[in-house]
Amino acid sequence: MSSGQAIFTDGPGTAPRRPGLFSRMWKQRADYLYVLPAIIVMLIVIGYPIYYTIDLSFSRTPTTLKLSDKTFVGLQNYVAILTSPNFWKVTWQTLVWTVLSTIFAFGLGLGAALSLHREFAGRAFMRGLLLIPWVISAVAASYVWKWLYHSDFGAIGALMVQIGVTDEPINFIDNTRTSLYALIVVNVWKEFSFAMIMLMAGLQTVPESLLRAAQVDGANAWQRFWHVTWPHLSGVSMVTILLLVVQNFNSFIIPFVMTGGGPAGSTHIWITHIYEIAFQRQNWGAGAAYAVILFILMMILGIFYVRALTRGDATRAGT
Repeated sequence: MSSGQAIFTDGPGTAPRRPGLFSRMWKQRADYLYVLPAIIVMLIVIGYPIYYTIDLSFSRTPTTLKLSDKTFVGLQNYVAILTSPNFWKVTWQTLVWTVLSTIFAFGLGLGAALSLHREFAGRAFMRGLLLIPWVISAVAASYVWKWLYHSDFGAIGALMVQIGVTDEPINFIDNTRTSLYALIVVNVWKEFSFAMIMLMAGLQTVPESLLRAAQVDGANAWQRFWHVTWPHLSGVSMVTILLLVVQNFNSFIIPFVMTGGGPAGSTHIWITHIYEIAFQRQNWGAGAAYAVILFILMMILGIFYVRALTRGDATRAGT
């Protein structure tokens, strides 16, 4: 067995284990010289801002906003955030935003992908049409939907009155009970095309021979989907869901443009709340602490994403 394929064991009767990450990195240290310039650039462009944000999260900034005069306060910013009722309210709204947006965007994307996977006249046109929400600017889409939702001259409210659903136009985004869900609708409309593209690519890996064999054996459409199609989509589905979750946790444009976090903070999610604390209230220390908490969460999701992306590497490598 070559040195590059070395496998370690803990003793007789134990399963083989691969070398650790740092062991593999050290063994291939010469290879990192080729990417050293890129690593240096990333440390400057990404690493230093992360370090400075973490450092700032342990400080209180003066009213003069001179960051060079900041005062070290330890974990005070984190304690203030985690004990604030507003933090848990915004966290709940962020979870509702993320979970509902991810579920419905993925569900609509899966339905669209399965529909467009069939042969029918005008399929290419429909594919292009359903891609419009994804390629259109988020700012432009937000302003269009803001007009559609307008309580006085919005098209959605006027249509609901005309068909007799309501007696007067509904105030969608200026009502604390409906504003967050109205924004989720916009976000789902904007994102489902991405899920559709990913899942359409995954459907290309489903063998037609298996589908035909299942049909010959008497399997109905649901059984063919669940026992043949879905197992081939499970990998790309996991990656798609994780990407949607990360994207939704980091959403900013739609809530900020359409409501700015209002009314009464009912549409604030973590990103917009961080912006309000840091740039509107100019409390840089608390804003940085919020950002560090979100960064840790994104790192955890990133680990799951990388594992899902490389889940079959060991099998393909024959280890």
